[in-house]
Amino acid sequence: MEHDYPISGMTCKSCEAKVKSALLMVEGVRSVSVFKEDDMATISMEKHVPLSVLKEALSIENGKYAIEAEAHSESIELPKSWRNTYKPILLIFTYILLTTGLIQANTEFDLMTWMRHFMAGFFLVFSFFKLLNLKSFAESYSMYDIIAKKFYGWGYLYVFIELSLGMAYLTNFYPLVTNSTALVVMTISIIGVLKSVLSKQTIQCACLGDVFNLPMSTVTIIEDGLMILMSGTMIWWHF
Repeated sequence: MEHDYPISGMTCKSCEAKVKSALLMVEGVRSVSVFKEDDMATISMEKHVPLSVLKEALSIENGKYAIEAEAHSESIELPKSWRNTYKPILLIFTYILLTTGLIQANTEFDLMTWMRHFMAGFFLVFSFFKLLNLKSFAESYSMYDIIAKKFYGWGYLYVFIELSLGMAYLTNFYPLVTNSTALVVMTISIIGVLKSVLSKQTIQCACLGDVFNLPMSTVTIIEDGLMILMSGTMIWWHF
């Protein structure tokens, strides 16, 4: 992440160098550009660094320089806990688990039926959020998906494939075809996710469209991997 911070107290090129040197000593700061003419510093960070830490770094110059955060909201940038970040996905999975479990509450539990219902709920819910803003999803998806990078329209098509898979699982439409399609689509999807996560790219996950600002992470890998595992298991069971 990169932010601009107003700096006061600089009077010459030497001041620029001192401010830059002090800020570069802060843990988590990648690079610093200081501009005396604009009284501004551009700071690139590995993760959010609180303003108080930046102020403390400049205090070594006996209070000559001051840094503020007028260019952006400091509170917005404060890191959220893992639970708060992924709360939407956790709630969705909990609801689907409860719903699919209750469907078989009065009958003998059948694992294959439960997985079919779970995947129906997964694809229907996730396609719903993407349909709220198709264009935004397609733009986000094209940033990391291996097909969408080359064919922008795949982002739009993918949403309707998800929707169709949800309805197919719900109605038990040609199980072998449905599971095979899901296996192929989710395998393609996870390749782009793995590349992004392993390369440590800071990209917004497009799994829930633009409704929730979720970062790409191992949670996304688990999400896609679970669908691959379930569809693969049902294909194996079919034979």
